[in-house]
Amino acid sequence: MFIDAQFWPFLVAITLLSLSPGVDTLLVIRNTARGGVRDGILTSLAICCGLFIHAAVSALGISLILLQSAWAFGLLKLAGAAYLVWLGVQSLLAARRRQGLAVAGVTGEHHSVPVWQPLREGLLSNVLNPKTVVFYMAFLPQFIAPGDPALAKSLFLAGVHFVIANLWQISVAVMVGSAGRLLASRAFARGLNGATGAVLIAFGLKLALEQAPAP
Repeated sequence: MFIDAQFWPFLVAITLLSLSPGVDTLLVIRNTARGGVRDGILTSLAICCGLFIHAAVSALGISLILLQSAWAFGLLKLAGAAYLVWLGVQSLLAARRRQGLAVAGVTGEHHSVPVWQPLREGLLSNVLNPKTVVFYMAFLPQFIAPGDPALAKSLFLAGVHFVIANLWQISVAVMVGSAGRLLASRAFARGLNGATGAVLIAFGLKLALEQAPAP
């Protein structure tokens, strides 16, 4: 029912988008390096679950309200920016501690975290990202015909995005997790945590300073 002529251009566009490096991929790399492949997979799943929330609010018009209200959009943007900066600071603190990264079977210094932590970090990083709000509000309607049920079609397209993004991000997690002894090196761990923290903070500051889209 939903696989029509508009579906194939959407599939190409969403695949290219998923493969583009950004905050999602960076967070998967960070969490995989910290807690192993398990954390990377959980982070990816949580990030992609956020897509269904964006699809639903877009179809129900809540995204339009956010875009039309400067203060509401600004509040969302600042919350997302603050969260990215907080994640970046955590990475910089880990770099300062000079600890080896968690690589099961390679080092006894395994820094495990609760299961809910990568889930929370992944979901919040996606839900609090105003760029995803704007993207879903502007992008999805192009692939929904006037006669289509807007909510059902939006959730279907988000489901396609969910599968493609997870395939890519979980592949990244497996590749990072397979680095083994390299990740266990204190020097490499410090460098990776430092670089990741700096980039996350830069993403957050850039997001905070960006102008809201015109209504």
